[in-house]
Amino acid sequence: MSVTALRVALVAGLLALPATPALAQRRELQQMAADIRILQEQTQLLQNALAAVTDALKAVNTRIDEQTGVTRKTSADAKLQADTMGSDIRVVRERVDDTNVRITSLSQEVESLRDAIAAMPVPTAAPADPFATGSPEATAPGTLPGATTPAPTTPVPTSPSTPTAAPGATTLSPSRLYDMAWADYTAGNYDLAVEGFSSYLRSFPKSEFADNAQYFMGESYYQRGKVTEALDAFGRVISTYPKSDVLGQAYYKRGMCYERLSQPDRARESYDYLVKTLGETDAGRLAKQRLDALNRARPQ
Repeated sequence: MSVTALRVALVAGLLALPATPALAQRRELQQMAADIRILQEQTQLLQNALAAVTDALKAVNTRIDEQTGVTRKTSADAKLQADTMGSDIRVVRERVDDTNVRITSLSQEVESLRDAIAAMPVPTAAPADPFATGSPEATAPGTLPGATTPAPTTPVPTSPSTPTAAPGATTLSPSRLYDMAWADYTAGNYDLAVEGFSSYLRSFPKSEFADNAQYFMGESYYQRGKVTEALDAFGRVISTYPKSDVLGQAYYKRGMCYERLSQPDRARESYDYLVKTLGETDAGRLAKQRLDALNRARPQ
């Protein structure tokens, strides 16, 4: 090989040396660019999938909210219906109880009427009056023809509210007998009221107004100044009718009786029990006032 050819070969080799690393770097850059594009495409796919999942979650949340609203409304409607049914049942029970009370009262009235009918004397045929006008024997010895004998006089019946009518009071209906006793009480005829209420309780001890009759018997005694009898009557209200609507008043008047009998400690017991059990009633508030007054008057 000549010197010239050698020089050409060296120059060509020198020119070829730097070309090899540049080509490799270019290929690496192209590969990296391809990888970046692939990553971008994958990222875009993931973003699209995430958006779809987000939309699906929103739709699910919307359905859950709608279902929750429907469930709440259904629960509210069910609760309202249950409350309404409960109220209706209570009304029906109250009406049934009232009907039972009325039936009991009517039954007692029917029994009273049956007893009255059974006690009535059976009418018998009156014997022929030989002295009746127009009969062959109408003229009695020693009388003028055509004269008639005077009709026998009958006693005037007394009022049922008087003490003489008390033995026959059981022939009256419960409402009539109670109204008569109440009329005597409101008129200030306390002795007659006591007899009327006592007769009512003997004849109809389980009637609707038996507790009221017992209480107003005590009030009648109290108004007449018979404190011991009034105390016993109010005590019977408490012991016999523990669910009466006049129970609080009976406790209060029992305390008043103990005060008039100079037994303040026992009066405090009645007032204190009434304040603790029925303090929100009028009787409870009155008992609180009397209890405070007794405590202030207690010697130190």
